[in-house]
Amino acid sequence: MAKLELNNFADFREIEGQTLPAGDWLTVTQEMINDFAKATMDFQWIHIDVEKAEKYSPFKMPVAHGFMSLALLSKLLKDVLLVKSTKMGVNYGLNKVRFPSPVLVNSRLRLICTIQKIEEYGNKGLKITWNCIVELEGSKKPACVAEFISLSFE
Repeated sequence: MAKLELNNFADFREIEGQTLPAGDWLTVTQEMINDFAKATMDFQWIHIDVEKAEKYSPFKMPVAHGFMSLALLSKLLKDVLLVKSTKMGVNYGLNKVRFPSPVLVNSRLRLICTIQKIEEYGNKGLKITWNCIVELEGSKKPACVAEFISLSFE
């Protein structure tokens, strides 16, 4: 899907309440899962030990960390929206997060996101509340549902 490109915050404010175009599918590889385990120091076998997961896991393969699908929100958002005048963006927080479905290795994810609220923040900034659904291809349940808050500055 083509990325939505807007020139500035004035244009961005006009789409408050709207759902962004669906993102492209992203495949979650074992290498990504291993790298996330290293970054978070969460080495539970269900994530990184392929042979043990094949033998003992009810899924018969490794599962990505739940927080990995959450951590992908910034990347997935960047892939669907560009506000050209933005100089910097940062994560501000989360209000609600759930992981309704496990993400098996080699699953494909994409973002469906609605801009819930846009508020002024400091000098030349916006506080944006996003309703994010990380879809899991082939599953009725999403991998992650989150109310995500970020800050952007012009």
